Amino acid sequence: MSETERANVHALPISIEYGGRPLTITPVVLETDRGLVLVDVGPEGAIDAIASHVEDLGYDLQDVWLVLCTHHDGDHVAGLAELLERTDAIVAAHEAEAPYVRGDEEPIKGDGDRYSPVRVDLELADGVRIPTLDGPVELVETPGHSPGHVSLYKPSSSLLIAGDALVADGDEPLSGPKPEYTPDEERALESVGRLADLEIDQVVCYHGGHVEAGSDRIREIAATRD
Repeated sequence: MSETERANVHALPISIEYGGRPLTITPVVLETDRGLVLVDVGPEGAIDAIASHVEDLGYDLQDVWLVLCTHHDGDHVAGLAELLERTDAIVAAHEAEAPYVRGDEEPIKGDGDRYSPVRVDLELADGVRIPTLDGPVELVETPGHSPGHVSLYKPSSSLLIAGDALVADGDEPLSGPKPEYTPDEERALESVGRLADLEIDQVVCYHGGHVEAGSDRIREIAATRD
C-alpha cells in the first residue's frame, strides 16, 4: 500500500488453526476520528493476534468502536463473542446477514456446531458510508458467497476491501470467490461485475491479503460469467 494507506488502512495478517487446518486470514482496521473500525474479526482464538496488531499501531483493543462483518461465515465472525467480552464495540452487518450472526438462523455453511450468537447493533444496506481519517469507505453489496455479503470501497485511494468476494491465495494474483464455498456462484460473479465498474487500483482480500491488482483484473474475472 501507499504511505497514505498504511497510515489509515491496515491489513492484519493472522495465521490460525480453523476447522482442523492452518488458515491465514486478513482482517482490516480503519482509522477514524472515533478510533478504529475492524472489518471482520476472524474465528475463535484470533482476538489476541488482532490485539497485538492493534497495539503495534499505537492503539488498544478497546479503541475498536465498530466491527463490521462482511458476512456471517465462522472464519470471519466466530470471534465476535470474545471481542465483545473485551470491548464495547458496536456490531454491524448487512440486514441479510444479521439473522445468522445473532442466531435467528443457522449459518448456511455451518456443520451444526455453530459459533456463539451475538447481538447486531446496526443492520446495514448498500451505499452506507463510514468516515475515515482521509475520506469515507462505502459499503458495496456483493452477494453470492453469502446472501448479504458486502465489500468496502475507498474512492479516495481506489482501494477495495473485498471480504470473500475476491481471493488472492491461489495461482492468480486475484481471483473470484471460491466455488466450493459459494452457494450462488452466478450471483457472486454478478457481484464481481459490479465491482468491475469501480475504479480500483489495489485490493485487500480476506484470503490472500493485499494485492496490487485492480479494475482490469476484476473485469477479466467478471467476463467469465458471459
